[in-house]
Amino acid sequence: MLPNHRPLVVAEQFGVLESLFEGRIDMGLGRTLGFVPAVRAALGHDLDEGDDFDDLLTELLGYFTGEQRFHPGVHARPGEGLRPEPFVLAVGSGGEYAAKHGVGLVIASSKEPVATRAKIDDYRLDFRPSAWRSEPYVVVAQTVAVAATREAAEDLLLPEYWSTALSRTKGEFPPLRPSAEIRAAAKTRRESMYLEQALAGAVYGTADEVAPRLAGLVEATGADELLVGTTTYDRKALFDSHRRLAELTGLASH
Repeated sequence: MLPNHRPLVVAEQFGVLESLFEGRIDMGLGRTLGFVPAVRAALGHDLDEGDDFDDLLTELLGYFTGEQRFHPGVHARPGEGLRPEPFVLAVGSGGEYAAKHGVGLVIASSKEPVATRAKIDDYRLDFRPSAWRSEPYVVVAQTVAVAATREAAEDLLLPEYWSTALSRTKGEFPPLRPSAEIRAAAKTRRESMYLEQALAGAVYGTADEVAPRLAGLVEATGADELLVGTTTYDRKALFDSHRRLAELTGLASH
């Protein structure tokens, strides 16, 4: 979410979106205060501000239900009475907050499926029905790339993963570059390590390779929904990946 944006502002922003596109707006909420230290400094926030997330979430949801008590007499316009679907990102204690407030959970798939499943099971066990949901709902986020060959699918992933590796080694997230440049670039041991780790956590390859891995992911996590988020330099290749993914999941005709 947030601490950079106060709950009232967030509520009214999502209230506008929900008013324009009723029933189509998901409200993703998390404790992240900036991807790298330079961004956090530019926003004027420190990591420990995320400790207020529970109160901020309570206030935000209260603006929609009309039960906000932090600032008596203050109402979100638009916002109050509307229902953009809230989801809390499972980073740190995110699962606990999602369960406590009775909202959906978004959790990133990891290389440790047992640990991921444990977080999901804890969320389901501790879930409290609310005005937002009567039952728990889990969205598992996974990077997916589908292409004619495994190498072509890997090429789709390299641009974002390389920028991520540089952000962890140099402190800034540079613009995405073509995969051919990345393959040819000199890399430090740490940069290569981050790149390999990222690729190991992705689902990519031909349709025949990807389909069973996605099915296994759903079975292992008990996900109610998969959230596929893939970013790359070559937008035409990305569109082709989405088309292939839609075909293998049976969504192409919808």
